[in-house]
Amino acid sequence: MPEEQVGTVTDYFRKVGVAGIKVTADDIRVGDTIHIVGHTTDLTHTIESMQIQNEDVERAAKGDDVGIKIPERARKHDIVYRVLPE
Repeated sequence: MPEEQVGTVTDYFRKVGVAGIKVTADDIRVGDTIHIVGHTTDLTHTIESMQIQNEDVERAAKGDDVGIKIPERARKHDIVYRVLPE
């Protein structure tokens, strides 16, 4: 499936299962499918909710730091891609 880079993992909060992501693309939205890839990470997940500074948001713009709940661990510097429809 085609993908485009949309961000980088800046932190992972293990207790709550949330990845901190710096958005580097135009935007990402709830409902987008993301693929997180790193040295030991390979995770595909559809975004169900996002937060910016503990406030729920539907989209995050370029430059935003967003928290996204994910089912597996991500690591700092992992690359975040949006899976594009074929």
